[in-house]
Order: sequence, then structure tokens, then C-alpha cells
Amino acid sequence: MKRTLIALVACLLVAASCATVRAQASKLRVGFCSRTLSSATAPFAVATKMGWYKQDGVEVELVALAGAQGVKAKIFYTAYQGNIYGIAVPADSPIQKITDLKGKTVGVISMGSGGVPAAKALIATAGMNPESDVNIVVAGEGAQTAAMLRSKQVDALSQFDTQYAMVENAGVKLRLLDTKEIDRYPSNGFLALEETLSARRKDAIGLARGYAKGTIFTINNPEAAVRILYEIFPELKPTGKAEATAVRDDTKVLQARITNWKLEKAGVKRWGESSETNYAAYAEFLLKWGVIKDKVVAKDLITNELIDEINKFDAGKIAAEAKAYKSR
Repeated sequence: MKRTLIALVACLLVAASCATVRAQASKLRVGFCSRTLSSATAPFAVATKMGWYKQDGVEVELVALAGAQGVKAKIFYTAYQGNIYGIAVPADSPIQKITDLKGKTVGVISMGSGGVPAAKALIATAGMNPESDVNIVVAGEGAQTAAMLRSKQVDALSQFDTQYAMVENAGVKLRLLDTKEIDRYPSNGFLALEETLSARRKDAIGLARGYAKGTIFTINNPEAAVRILYEIFPELKPTGKAEATAVRDDTKVLQARITNWKLEKAGVKRWGESSETNYAAYAEFLLKWGVIKDKVVAKDLITNELIDEINKFDAGKIAAEAKAYKSR
């Protein structure tokens, strides 16, 4: 169904909140698809630090969400153009291919996360029954996930790129199984109720434009983005680590995400543009393997109506600014 597909591909969720007086910034609560905030929120931090959100008259508050199931809304900005999901195992695991997961336990962040339908689809492609041939359980995030792998409570993971980098930072080297079939499918993006997009169009554009600028900055200077992240969200600065180690680890996390931020991953030209072809192919893939039960029309899931306005900025200037940026 439409709701199920949205749960998989769009987890940066715009929640309408009461705007302040128009002369002040409009407040937007934005759900981030994770049980906790992480360094992957760097584009928001950069946009805040550089004053880009203020320029567009918005004030962003991030809220961690474990998933977004049951939301009837439209994606108006695709943030991750490639598929961030995939199945990983410890580097020394005897599991070499998807079929080797039969009878094994696969750990996800939460049962509402996109890792659940992604795992089920991949397991189905290997000719297995995802409801009975594997056991899908909650394994948490980062260090908690690493601990469950070490203790053999889970055999494999169905999480995503930045989480895998965090698990490796916690000391467990991972190996991705071959999931090339889903590589070109989009992952996360901004979605909102259609009435919200109509009533708060300017705010939605400001939110996405700041995020786009922050993304470009982060791609071009991930280490500076991490340091800005710690400044804007000091609670995300790791404790018990030297700052240089923390910056190195979180830069690795961002580098894991950068591949899927890039436009060429989906063959699009504008930041946030949603490829109807790729969404349609993803919907067909999920339908074919029984993850969704009804045919989904891609144009019912996405809109590129705001993309031209979102991209009214000089991307080259932002990239140059990032490369020249010196952390204080």
C-alpha cells in the first residue's frame, strides 16, 4: 500500500507546528528517521550555523523518530538519492549471500524502520519466506548493535550506511552482502501532508533549501561539518573520546552517507529532485516480492513542484565556501 512504501522511502518528516508572528522565524518540527540523532544531521547544523535557515525565515527543531509508518503524505524533496539500506554481517561471518540467512537472526534499528521492509524484500528475492525463514529483531544503534553482534544475539543487520559506520567505529568490522538490485532506489526525503505544503509552502521551501545547501557544504568539507555539528548540537559530541578521535569517527559516518546524497546516484540534476522512474521501479520491486500488496503509482508519492524554488541558490558558491571554511 501507499503508506507502506512511504514508510520505507521517506523518513524526514515535516510536522506542522504553530508558526510565530510572520516577522519572526516560522518554527518547524522535523522528524529525523532514527531512534537518536546522529552526525547524519550535519546538513541541518550547517544550515543553522551559516544563517541559511534564518535567511529563509525558518527555525528548525529536530525530533528523533524510529519510523514513519501510516503517514499519508507526499515527498517533496528526496534527500538520499541512492539506497542507504542493505544487509551487513561481521567481516569474519560464514554468511556470504542472502540465502545463507535462512534460520538466522537479523537485527534492525526498530520494527518501524525502513530496514524491516528492505530485509523482507531482499530475503524474498532469494526465494525464502521473510516471515518464517529468518527472525527479525530490534538490535538498536551504534555501540548497542555492535555488542549484539559480538555476543551472537544477531547474525546480520538490516540497517543503513551511517549506522554501519557507527558499528565499525564501535569496533566491529562489517561486510555488506550483494544487494545491487536495490542500489539505485531512493531512500529518505522530506514529506508533508499536502495541506501543509499548500498552507506552509514558503516554510517547506526554506527548510529544504537550507538542507540542500548544508548537504553541499558537508560533501565538500565533512570534517568542518562535524565540528559545526558539535557546536550546534553539543549533545551529539561523543563523550569519553578525544576530540580528534570523535571528529575522525563522525567524519567517517558522514563519508558513508555522502555517496547517497550525490545527484548522479539517481541521474537527477536538481537538489531534492525525485526521480519518478526510480520511485516507480522501487514500488514495482516491493510489489513483486510481496512487501506491499497493492500497486503504487509513483506520482501519487512524490511532487517536484517546489524543486525549482528550492534550488534558487548558487551551488558552486556554497561548495567553494565549504572548501575555504576554517573551523575556529
